[in-house]
Amino acid sequence: MVGLLGKKLGQTRVYTEEGRSVSVTIVQAGPNQVLQRKTTGKDGYEAVQLGFDGQKEHRLNLAKRGHLKAHNGEKNYTSRSPDRTVKGKARLANRKDWDARAITPIRRIKEFRDFSLDVKTGDSIGADVFEPGDYVDVIGKTKGRGFQGVVKRWNFGGGRGSHGSGGWRRRPGSIGAGSTPGHVIKGKHMPGHMGQASRTVQNLEIIQVQTDDNLLLVKGAIPGANGDYVVIRESKKKPKKTK
Repeated sequence: MVGLLGKKLGQTRVYTEEGRSVSVTIVQAGPNQVLQRKTTGKDGYEAVQLGFDGQKEHRLNLAKRGHLKAHNGEKNYTSRSPDRTVKGKARLANRKDWDARAITPIRRIKEFRDFSLDVKTGDSIGADVFEPGDYVDVIGKTKGRGFQGVVKRWNFGGGRGSHGSGGWRRRPGSIGAGSTPGHVIKGKHMPGHMGQASRTVQNLEIIQVQTDDNLLLVKGAIPGANGDYVVIRESKKKPKKTK
């Protein structure tokens, strides 16, 4: 399974060699930095942890800051925190060295299990892991629509427009019986927050790969607004062909 973290930049169209127009979405897919390589012997499973896009250090929480110090600091550290077995001044010096360790702040971190590429901590990978003609699955968050009623959110037909039905044009109507079962069933379509939900679009074809700018031109539309982060992974239904 090959995957990358990326950012949706916008949509445009390109022309094939036959002169056919194809609508594509431009995704900045890299560079991704390998922060950690997990193995079966040490962690119990095989995975690669990738980081993407910069961030101001003061905006990182302490957990992420400590994780980056251990795996993305000036030098590889044998443990994720200062050695607690050391006492006195040595431990204080170790603590000061840990606090002063410089890191490269990263905004997005994602773990990919069973990563098929042979990479190690500190490597940088980009859009060249994919080729034109490959199929990918893109995971993103849909645009937020705010609080919406049932007509817009669930395509309800609404109430009648005449015969004394004033005020019921866009209402849902009855939501359940009073005696049996005596409560509103789970999953009932109701008004509420619409959008900003994780969605996966499968089997999208890669039309072009611009390795110099780490850009992928993916056929079709993907979830989210321009500037939103997405996950691009190898298609599960149409995996890459083995060379």
